Amino acid sequence: MKLLVGTGAVLSFVGGAALATGPVPPPSKAAAQGAEVKKHELPVSKDGNLVVGLCDGETSMEVKGVKAGQSLTRAQAQHVSGALMEEWLRKNPNAHWDPVPLVAQAPSASETVRPGGVTPESGGSQVKKQIATPIQDGHTYGAFSDRDEAIWAASTEQFVDEGHRVFHDAKAIGGTVGISCDMCHPDASNTHPETYPKYQVQLGRVALLRDMINWCIENPARGKPLADGDPRMRAMEAYIYAKRKGVKLEYGKK
Repeated sequence: MKLLVGTGAVLSFVGGAALATGPVPPPSKAAAQGAEVKKHELPVSKDGNLVVGLCDGETSMEVKGVKAGQSLTRAQAQHVSGALMEEWLRKNPNAHWDPVPLVAQAPSASETVRPGGVTPESGGSQVKKQIATPIQDGHTYGAFSDRDEAIWAASTEQFVDEGHRVFHDAKAIGGTVGISCDMCHPDASNTHPETYPKYQVQLGRVALLRDMINWCIENPARGKPLADGDPRMRAMEAYIYAKRKGVKLEYGKK
């Protein structure tokens, strides 16, 4: 299969807003309250080949030699993502885009996604079993020890690690074409969670971070949206926010 080799990744969660050619009108009341999200209609290949689209809702590419309904290998998916991004950057030379690694970070052999995702306690109970002395299990803001804080920190890190695993696994997010989140956003780059909520052109309404995660799952990854409470969604949000630690909160920024 002849594939274009790219250097970048698919359009960022925030990049779609930069595609507007003029002032973005304020959303209607219906849009602000969660009206039906606009659909990204991909062109149909006359040869029945797979067509992959970017998060911008506009840019797409036919993958010759791979039929619709088939999944790309990880290497193929990365090449397609890079070629699409090169095309988008060519059309949008003035778009804000943070530098990202040229090669997406692939999961190691030991990084497998646990079935069912994380629990609300996120591994804290397992940490407790390794502790010989009593720990605080009552008031969150009551008396607690250094050991308690260590447990909470370990649970939080495990939650973030789970998000990292899901983020790097095309099957874990429910994708059907072999594209995982890290191919478009190496190390969660260009996701800018600190800018949400904001009006998102692709969706046609004000969006939260999880709304854009689902948009990307539905479009580039060609999967089904995750429920707000889905452990995979919660873990990915935790991972994305963790990667932007220390960045100023600036909601509404394009």
